[in-house]
Amino acid sequence: MRKTQKHIVLFLKLLLIVWCVWLMSQAVSAQTLPAVNDGQPHGDPPFRLEEGWIPLLNGKNLNGWHGEDRQNNEWFAAPGVYWNPTKTPERLLAIPGSGDTILNGTRGNTTHLITDQKFGDLELYAEFLIPQKGNSGIYFGSLYKVQIFDSYGVERPLEWEDCGAIPTRGDKERFHGSPPLKNASRKAGEWQTYQIWFQAPRFDAAGKKVQNAKFLRVLLNGIVVQENVEVDGPTWAHLNIPEAATNPIMLQGDHGGVAYRNIYVRPLRPMVKPTENPER
Repeated sequence: MRKTQKHIVLFLKLLLIVWCVWLMSQAVSAQTLPAVNDGQPHGDPPFRLEEGWIPLLNGKNLNGWHGEDRQNNEWFAAPGVYWNPTKTPERLLAIPGSGDTILNGTRGNTTHLITDQKFGDLELYAEFLIPQKGNSGIYFGSLYKVQIFDSYGVERPLEWEDCGAIPTRGDKERFHGSPPLKNASRKAGEWQTYQIWFQAPRFDAAGKKVQNAKFLRVLLNGIVVQENVEVDGPTWAHLNIPEAATNPIMLQGDHGGVAYRNIYVRPLRPMVKPTENPER
């Protein structure tokens, strides 16, 4: 009799455990992540948190990209990148091969790299790494640049050339542009992140531009460095193409070593403020 009671008690305990596990699984499966399109960082990169992101790197090679100068293109894919702050502080090294990292050659001076595909309004996420005195940039529409520069530890007032800046055309004497709101740069040799909301220029039915391109928001390493910056025309050193509703993306390759990985884009969506998000 006692053995039977023990068996019943053991069975009920096991049944209770199974029921609790089932309840927990139902609760987890019912959870949904809140919208993250509020211009703020949310832990993991956004392409891991929401659907709709399109990778521009295939993790193997440079398919989907081409050099501005197709005959002198030293960009290559690699499984990783190496930086030696003592012996070669201004260079990046890597062994070409199948990998998810791309590098503008071992000299850090080659042609610009351009997507085969064209884009209009978009949100972009990218990770980049530069050596000391590194200088590069991402050209939206191959025309409008967001600056990449070794600005870590800069104590002077930030300028158009610093990381997170948006340079404009300027004049024959000097560049102009929108300096970053804060110095959010990390040290040379460390991976850094950009998340950028870009609105392409608008044109009427006759092809006349009626609205300039605009950077709605730029996050550098999760920190807001630009907001609602209108650009009235291309940055210097842009691709020799006219402004248009859709154009390719271009990575600068001729001003020092730079490596990129995890470049993702998705169509631009209306940005919500954190206070307007009902999930928060």
